[in-house]
Order: sequence, then structure tokens, then C-alpha cells
Amino acid sequence: MTHVCFRAAHTVLAFALLTLGYSLNALALEASIERDTYGVPHVYGATDADAAFGLAYAQAEDAWPIMEGSLPFFRGTAGRYEGQEGAQSDYLVKWLDLWGTLDRDYERVLSPEIRAYVEAFAAGFNAFARDYADEIKHPELLPVTGKDIVAGHMLRHPLFYGFEGPVLELFGDTRPNTVSKAPYNPKPKEPIGSNATAVAPSRTDDGSTYLIINSHQPLTGPVAWYEAHLESGEGLNIMGGLFPGAPTMGVGFTEEHGWGATVNKPDLVDIYVLEMNPDNENQYRLDGQWHDLDVSTVKLKLKLWGFLPWSVSREVLRSAHGPALRTDHGVYAIRYAGIDEMKQVEQWLAMNKAKNFEQWRTAVALNHIQSFNFVYANRHGDIHFIHNAQLPIRAPGWNWQQYLPGDRSDLIWNAYYPTDALPQVTNPSSGFIHSANQTPFNVTSAADNPAKSDAPADAGWQTRMTNRATRGLELFENFGQISDEEAWALKHDNDYSPNYRGMAFLKRVTGLSETTETQAKAIAVLESWDRSTDKDNRGAALGVCVLAAEWQAESGGNSNPEAADVLDDCIAQTLEIGGQLDPKWGEVNRHGRNGTYWPVAGGPDTLRAIYSRRLEGDDHLTAVAGDGLYYVIRWMPSGEQRVLGTHQYGNDMTNADSPHYLDQAEDYANEVLHEPLYTKESRQGRIERRYTVSSTR
Repeated sequence: MTHVCFRAAHTVLAFALLTLGYSLNALALEASIERDTYGVPHVYGATDADAAFGLAYAQAEDAWPIMEGSLPFFRGTAGRYEGQEGAQSDYLVKWLDLWGTLDRDYERVLSPEIRAYVEAFAAGFNAFARDYADEIKHPELLPVTGKDIVAGHMLRHPLFYGFEGPVLELFGDTRPNTVSKAPYNPKPKEPIGSNATAVAPSRTDDGSTYLIINSHQPLTGPVAWYEAHLESGEGLNIMGGLFPGAPTMGVGFTEEHGWGATVNKPDLVDIYVLEMNPDNENQYRLDGQWHDLDVSTVKLKLKLWGFLPWSVSREVLRSAHGPALRTDHGVYAIRYAGIDEMKQVEQWLAMNKAKNFEQWRTAVALNHIQSFNFVYANRHGDIHFIHNAQLPIRAPGWNWQQYLPGDRSDLIWNAYYPTDALPQVTNPSSGFIHSANQTPFNVTSAADNPAKSDAPADAGWQTRMTNRATRGLELFENFGQISDEEAWALKHDNDYSPNYRGMAFLKRVTGLSETTETQAKAIAVLESWDRSTDKDNRGAALGVCVLAAEWQAESGGNSNPEAADVLDDCIAQTLEIGGQLDPKWGEVNRHGRNGTYWPVAGGPDTLRAIYSRRLEGDDHLTAVAGDGLYYVIRWMPSGEQRVLGTHQYGNDMTNADSPHYLDQAEDYANEVLHEPLYTKESRQGRIERRYTVSSTR
């Protein structure tokens, strides 16, 4: 049996490589790659497509297992590899009709230039598979196509703004919401978060401009940051961060300008209650007429217990509103920002290629990206914030955060507000912008903030303030004219503000009547805690544990847990990992992987954002999300650019034997940054390897 399986796998691989050979030779792409002393690829191609090809090849060298593992999720075939959990994501892909949309519209909607770009990027992965066949675990997934790349964006973008939250509520036993009749009353939820800060020359002590790019992501996996520099003979020249499988920078900088991104969550999902025909379960009422649901069945293939092939059939419904679900308490249709949208890469590429502020804003105005705040700065001293979103233009007067009656076609929106209608501010007189997943109406000084009255009223704008937002705005109040040292301190500040929302919960915990001596000692530690999370801090282990409980509840839209339960849980955790109620924070909070760790400062929702958890078998907490790849960019009054940055581990994301698997981790833990080597001059004498990759042998 083993011999037969080996021969079958060999045949699949041989056929896949033969297919790749034909397709790759037809494209005739070539790129040169310089790997610097940190292993970061600096990719050059004569055309944008050549550069995309080289970027994918470099990504594959550093993260092929992640890309290979992501393909089934993008294609809706993950159940074959991941079992029931994968099958659930397969249903989502099929229910949203991502591939139906791609098959119908890929050539019609995407320009020839964008198709050439994503297909060249896909070819880079295929060229890697050709050259390193022994690293391909699942050759049946080959070849990667341009449609795969677009599908990844179509699936990821809605998940970033929390599309799945309202949909998952429908799977409960009862209807979780009411049908709208009342005025709007938003109650948004919030993700882990990110920071992006810009400081204009008017606010610095020497006339410099600063941009701090600091998006927070998981530190490993398919949405962890990968660093690269992309250049072409057609105008690309950008360095920054992207995810494996992405063909453009999500955050980054050029010599002229740069931008950071933070997640936002306006109300971008609407759910409609369909009135069904009592005589036909597949008909719904719309404008007084019965209409047929589009009903189909998909077969989900999965593995049971890791080895047994199995398949299940599931109903897929679609109405004029969008995808629909039949539940025990009714039939619902869903309409969401980004429905059938496939032009995300076009906007990202336009932002990457923009040469100045005007071109960059024109790229953002394409409005193909479903969400994300952007904070921008350039060497001329311009700074800018926009609460970007594909925001639906909805019928006025309805409560769009409740469910909508599904029998009215006037409630089925078909357009988005232009970006100039979204909350934004350019060159505020305060001289700074600070975005940390807070309300878009409090990102700078009070006099300069976007006015809520100027924004669309039915958008479900966020109302909360994070600690990172509150603390950052307080620091700007305290700093006055900002020095280079203060800009650095702003990025790495690890304190909780006394005005942070979580302090009320901490006060509830410290106000408890202790019933044991241990509780009394723990409360005393918390009462004396200075709200800091530096490595030597002896109150942070208990304090962070308490605040994390409140943060997790609030960010998930849930009520706070019982204060007494949290105190007891935090006492037990701190004693177990620290051996005492007041261990040094750096002794229990670590950064690293594969058995190598360093003490690290920071905590949940601090500007030095570190989200840690105890991994199985460990006697300490390990950072798993938060600060990853980040940059502090400074344009001097002369126009000279100075950039410092770091990565949470290193640029090889999967190979523990690589020298770049962990080569930046100690500096990251110690807040030591290095020059990213963006210019040819800075790379002189600091190149580890130069090579050329080609689609032809």
C-alpha cells in the first residue's frame, strides 16, 4: 500500500510540474533578489509583473508552508486537509460564492494590467515549486493561479472588519435581534488593534516629520507580517509589510511618503428577515411579489479523524439581497461591504505606486478596500487620517444595526459613499494624528477632530476609546514640542492611563472584601501597582491579568466577568507561573519561540502592545500577538529620511534552521531597532546573497 501511495504522489507531482513548465515558460518573467544581512528580500523587476513574480518567489522561500496551507482555505477545499473545521470555512467560501464571482467576472472586471500582475505573482510561487519540488507537501494544489491571489483578498478583507460576527449569531436557537423600527443606536465591537501615528513639523522641536507604522497582528501564521522591498522599472519602489500570499504592501514607505493602517469596524453588514411563502419554502416576498430563492447544494469534502475521507451536502441559498441562510427561527439574507468585490489588489497596487500625496489619495478614492484606517505622512510635512471603508449608502430612517424587513427592495443598497464623505483630517493645527482603533472622531486635538455631524449618520461609527488611544492622546498633551526621544517613548510606552476604561474594573477588584490572606496580599499588590508593564515591574503580572479579563469581555461585546472570580483566577495564574504574587513582569512575560525566549515589556492594549498567553507545557507567558513588524520613520527638515524598524522574529517565517528565523527577536524584546536598508547606498557591504529567478529554465 505504501508503495502504491508513493507512486501515486510521484505521478501527481510529475504532472503538476509538467503543467507548471508549460505555463511558466509562456510568461517569461524574471527578477533579481538581494537578501540583506537580515534576510529581507529586495526584489527588482524590469516590469511590475516581473517584480511581483520575484516577490512571490522570495515569499515562498521564507513561508511556503503558510502559502500552501492557505490555498485550500481560499479555494473552499480546506475540509480535505483540516477536517470539520476546514469544512466550515469551505461552506463560507461557497456560500459567499467567491469562486462563482471569480469565474464570472475575473476577466471582465479586472484590467489586463492587474490580471498580468496577479498572474505573475502566482507564477512566482509556481516557479518555486518547480525549483524546490522536495518542499512541496501537496502537489495536487498546484498550480497557483491569479484567481487564487484575488480570492485570498476577497476572503480576508471582510474578516478583518468582523463580517462573521453578525452571521454567526444567526446559528443560535432563537432570533438574536429585532427588526428595525427605531432610530440608530450603535454598539460596535473591536479587534485586538493597531497603532499609527503621524507628527507634523509644526509639532516637533527641530521641524522633523514622523510616521510610526505599528499594525498589530498574530506573530505567526498566515496574517503575520512579512517584510520586503519591491522595486520595478515601471515605478514601484516601496518597502514595508505584507502577509504571505499578498502581492503588495499593506503598510510601508517610499522615499517620499508612507502610511500605517489600523483596523476599524463601522457597521458594514446588514441582515434581512425574509418573509417566506407558506406554500413554497423556496420563495420569499419582495415588493409584493413572490420571488424564487436561488437554491443549490454544495458537497463539502473533509477528513474525519485526520485520515477518513468523507463528504456532506449543504444547502446554499441566495436572494436579491445576497447570500441567505435557513434556520430554525427563519430565513435570513445578508448584504455586506465587499460583496462580489475583487479589485482590492488594484487599489493596493495604486497606493504602492503613488508618487505623492495627491496620487495616494486618488488611489484610496478607488474605494475597493472594505475597511482600515490609514495614517499618512510625507517628507513635505503633510499628515493625514482617513477612516476608510466601503460604507453602504442606505435608506434613511431605519435602524440599520437591527435586522431589516426583507420584503422591500428599497432597503437593498447598491452603492458606497465616496471616500470624501468619510471621517478624515488633513494637516490638523495640533500637528499630530494618533489612530489606535478608537472612535474616528477623537484622533487628534479636540479642535481638529473630524466632526460626527459631517459624517453619514447610519454607519455604526465606533464610540469606544482604547487605552492606546487614551494614553497616546495624553502623551501628546504632556509632550508639547516633540523631540526624537519623545517620539521613541510614544511608540514604546507601556503604561495604562488612569483614565482608561479598564481602570473601573480594576477598582472593582481592589474594592473586594478579602476572605483570605492571599486575597489581601493580592489586592495590596494591585493597589500599589503603578499601571506600568516594564520588565522589572512587580505589579504587572496581577494587574495585566485583571485588565486582560475586562479587555477580552469588552472587545468581544460581552459583560464584564465577576470581579471575585477574576481575582481568584489571576492569583492562581500568577502563583503558578511566577511563584509569588509580585514576580518581575519580565520573568513571566517572554518573547520567542522554539525554546528560546527573552523578557519583554508591554501588555494588552498598551502602546507597546504585547498580547501573551501560556502555551502548553510552558511555565511562563509567551507573546503571541501585538507589536510585530514596525517602523519609526523620520523626515528631517532637509528632506533626509531616517528609518528604523524591527520584526518580531526574523524574515524566515517557517524554517527553524534558518539564521533569519529568530535573528531579530532579542532586539525586538529589548526595543532595539535597525535601519531597514531601503536604499542601495545603505545596502553596500550588507548583502548576504544575490540571485536571479526566472519563469524559464
